[in-house]
Amino acid sequence: MSNVVVIDGTGHVAGRLASVVAKRLLRGESIVVVNAEKIVVTGKSESIIAHHLKRWVEWRTYYNPEKRGPKYHRTPDRLFKRMVRGMLPRDKPRGREALKRLKVFVGVPEEYRNAQLTRIDEALFKNPFVSYLTLGDIYTRLSNRVLEGGER
Repeated sequence: MSNVVVIDGTGHVAGRLASVVAKRLLRGESIVVVNAEKIVVTGKSESIIAHHLKRWVEWRTYYNPEKRGPKYHRTPDRLFKRMVRGMLPRDKPRGREALKRLKVFVGVPEEYRNAQLTRIDEALFKNPFVSYLTLGDIYTRLSNRVLEGGER
């Protein structure tokens, strides 16, 4: 655990943090991101929810239109890991090895409670006038909508 960088995701913008993490992973660092549910996605809440709801509920395959199901991860930690994966080289051993060095957690696990948490200054959310949602809020709102059955 001595050579692992532990990043606290609280208050970071998702895309900016994902790009910084992807670059560091490609350099060979091992990274752990904690508090993934507190990572921020900027934009109007209605458009964010509509975008993710389309990915979750309305996605159909071309080869079998009747086959439905979640094609994208739903939990905040796996959603952020997917963002980082999109910024790594595809189908290359370098990108796969880099993704193996990334761990993302909701909350802070016991083994990282006493670790020094790092914050990435260039990825912090600084403008209070921009509307946003956290990954935890997105997960909660979409789970409630899907369970209610109102958006099918």
